[in-house]
Amino acid sequence: MSAFDLEAFLPYQLAVLAERTSRAFEAEYRARFGIGVAEWRVLAHLSQSPSVSVRDIQRQVSMEKSRVSRAAGRLEASGFILRRPDPADGRLLALELTDKGRGLIATMAPVAAAFEAEIMERLGPDGEAFRRSLRALLSDD
Repeated sequence: MSAFDLEAFLPYQLAVLAERTSRAFEAEYRARFGIGVAEWRVLAHLSQSPSVSVRDIQRQVSMEKSRVSRAAGRLEASGFILRRPDPADGRLLALELTDKGRGLIATMAPVAAAFEAEIMERLGPDGEAFRRSLRALLSDD
């Protein structure tokens, strides 16, 4: 029986890759915009939806609800988002971007696109195949 090779274990490789990529991108937007991973994920999610609950964001971005709530609090204090009662469920709070938040996303989007382009360049001609493979792994099927 051969020894288990953690370095060759795909789930381990994916976890390390995700963590390294997240840290590298965070360094970029923390230096430029003063926000962390949780704030970025909340802002990015809100840029795709006009109004969503903390619970919806938590499910979509795979973060603990308390971490999303704390990030939302920091973003609200900075004037980037508003919290309002969720019209669909009054027990929940809905989050939405303010004009200041939309401006931040508009400024951050090209930074994100450039970061992604660097990754795709490193992947070379295999980049699109890698992206398709990731979509297959992330699909709910």
